[in-house]
Amino acid sequence: MINFADFLLLIVAIFWGVTFKLVQNAIADMPVFIFLFWRFFLSFLLMFILFYKKISFDKESLKAALLLGIFNFLVFSFQTFGLLYAPSSVVAFITGLYVILTPIVAFFIFKKRISPYAIIGVILAFLGIYLLTGANIGSFGKGELYTFIATVFVALHINYTDIFSKKYNLYTLVTFQFLAVALLSLIFIPFEKGSVTFSKDVIIALTVTVLFATVFAYFIQTYAQKFTTSTKTAIIFAMEPVSAAIFAYFYGETLSLIQITGAVLVILAMLISELGDLFFRKFF
Repeated sequence: MINFADFLLLIVAIFWGVTFKLVQNAIADMPVFIFLFWRFFLSFLLMFILFYKKISFDKESLKAALLLGIFNFLVFSFQTFGLLYAPSSVVAFITGLYVILTPIVAFFIFKKRISPYAIIGVILAFLGIYLLTGANIGSFGKGELYTFIATVFVALHINYTDIFSKKYNLYTLVTFQFLAVALLSLIFIPFEKGSVTFSKDVIIALTVTVLFATVFAYFIQTYAQKFTTSTKTAIIFAMEPVSAAIFAYFYGETLSLIQITGAVLVILAMLISELGDLFFRKFF
């Protein structure tokens, strides 16, 4: 039986994947850091208004939220810089390496044991992401380097969320993580070029990402990670590019047989990491 927390994380991955195309359209009309500021500042306001009475203002919870916010901001920043110098398929593939980096960080830094089924899941998810993105890495330049740095921070964010979610106030972690990303984005806005246009695409993207891909998604991620492992979380989040590809297909983009194979491998990876131990105990 699939863990309910893992099912919630799957919903989060689907939301992130579905909103990828919306965000891509929005940042064509609005510079990235301005979009990030509004996305996370509005998310902060919504969380604060809805859950003010449940938020704890103790120093340790606030410090943990700040660290998660810094990790999140660095992910978005370095990934954006990576897209300036490397093809999007390469950026998507290198970002997907967090499936491998997350258990490595969990094992070597936090001394977490990794199950053999999770290891199989990690390998399959990695292969699936490679096939799905169609990445062709001929050289390793600064675009690839920036993206790899972003991937390291994804792995750190997942692992620290795993730890902090079990120790600190859920509402504080989510709410002030949003504020940290918003304020850091605000600092970098003066360095951006381009005009600000609150176009229809921007308004739709902000509405959907604030409600579903930010407030709902990060709240559910932080809650659900109390009941699962960081490695399982990483494998489940590999469903993000799968859902993005499926959504893009309905937008008119085509999916090759190789990409479909990659998507199937990611789904298989998730099922093995979830059900491998149960299957082994039942039949062997």
